[in-house]
Amino acid sequence: MKINILEQLAASRQNLEHILDHLPEGIIGHDLNRKIIYFNRTAEALSGYPKSEVVGKDCHEVFGVPFCGKNCSFCDQPPETWTRLSYPCNILTKSGEPRQLQMSVVGMRDEKGRLVGVLAAFQDITSLAGLKLWTEELSGFAGIVGQNPQMLQIFKQIKALAVNDYPVLITGETGTGKELVAAAIHCESRRSRNPFVPVNCGSLPEGVVESELFGHVKGAFSGAIRDKKGRFELAHRGTIFLDEVRELPKAMQVKLLRVLESGAFEPVGGEKTVVVEVRVLSATNRDLKREVEKGHFRQDLYYRLNVVPVHLPPLRERRDDIPLLVEHFLSLAEKRGQRTARFTPEALALMRRYAWPGNIRELQNAVHYALARGEGALLGPADLPPEVREGPAKPGPDRKLEAATVQAALKQCRGNKVQAAKLLGVGRATLYRFLKSHDTPMYHQ
Repeated sequence: MKINILEQLAASRQNLEHILDHLPEGIIGHDLNRKIIYFNRTAEALSGYPKSEVVGKDCHEVFGVPFCGKNCSFCDQPPETWTRLSYPCNILTKSGEPRQLQMSVVGMRDEKGRLVGVLAAFQDITSLAGLKLWTEELSGFAGIVGQNPQMLQIFKQIKALAVNDYPVLITGETGTGKELVAAAIHCESRRSRNPFVPVNCGSLPEGVVESELFGHVKGAFSGAIRDKKGRFELAHRGTIFLDEVRELPKAMQVKLLRVLESGAFEPVGGEKTVVVEVRVLSATNRDLKREVEKGHFRQDLYYRLNVVPVHLPPLRERRDDIPLLVEHFLSLAEKRGQRTARFTPEALALMRRYAWPGNIRELQNAVHYALARGEGALLGPADLPPEVREGPAKPGPDRKLEAATVQAALKQCRGNKVQAAKLLGVGRATLYRFLKSHDTPMYHQ
């Protein structure tokens, strides 16, 4: 019986490698210890790493991070079982060029069916992703869901901003996804293998802001029992995201300006200067230029942060994205093991009419509310939160409050003014002044 010529060719390691070297996809294989056993020519071309620098080494060590990004199944120990995986991921070539790949990973097994390693095939889809972006065929980008023209422009901005290190100021109402955009800029950039460190400046008590940002040395103050690195030092070579940057005290604004100019600072109680190399992204739900005019924010710092502005539209200006977002939240809930459900057209129509003062965060809460309340496979108007069922709210822009909007927010937050202010996208002081100057009835349980 004659052996098939293809079987003969495949039986020879030399011939098999010759075949794999001429595939249009990159091929990388490693054993259970992440030791790379194969790396074809296309993989060399796409990654910029020669085979001689790769084969025989731990893939995490040779590439600096897991080659397959956050989807690595071998970060801790080899998995006991394996399912074929397919996903996009971002890598940096040896020269530091960001590329987007489509990965397909399969398990390699021995004659007894035991997992002995994995083989990954990958294609460069950087240009394909860019083409979809520019032809407006995307329904989401870098973890952000949206197809509205305003969102497509933001996706393009993220893509463009990822290739440089300019400071970016992200503006938009509370709940519009400013941190998601900051994380996307970081993850698409060549800094993606280094830390992304978010800091909510509005939640830090004034007495600990300096220590949180710049660290402290042992004995610097009561309770400082050891040296502690600050957020800037933790973000070295990566990205720091300063959310609610307007809330920084004036003294910290001065120190932040120095860090932006020189990359240098001293920890609290320390004498040694620390130098870091960090990209700074910041965000606010305020009109920062107006805050400068009022004397609440330093003008020189404003110009340092606002090199490239990115503005996120409120959800009421991108209502066509609501069905996409609802489907996304339902899908996430299903992946977490919650029951499968869908909204009726009537419920979706109500959600599209509502003005969403809390934006995407409030929409997500409404989906969770309906999933907890509903019982069947279909979720109708009766399963939605009362404020959505009762009709569209009409919130104005930040700092332009209306009595009905404030009352609705207080009702939703059960009278908690701090939570209501966050929902409305204003500071607590703004809400307190409004309540004092308007005869707005308070909500009582």
